[in-house]
Amino acid sequence: MSRIDKWLFHARFYRTRVLAQAAIASGRIRLNGARIDKPGHVLKAGDVLTLGKGSQVIAVKVLALAEKRGSAKEAQILYEMLD
Repeated sequence: MSRIDKWLFHARFYRTRVLAQAAIASGRIRLNGARIDKPGHVLKAGDVLTLGKGSQVIAVKVLALAEKRGSAKEAQILYEMLD
């Protein structure tokens, strides 16, 4: 299990954990359809995240967790884009 702010940073959806935390606190992130507002919320493989990025809404399924931030190629194996 991992904190949601760390996972968003490791998966390269945000450039810093602070930006990920701000997005969560402002309500732009949904976990399994429910709005969350705590950056320390626990995330596990199989969860579905909905992200508001600018004018886009992105839905991803969490496939794996990471210990540290890696390359963009490594980040892509952490999730699957949903339609």
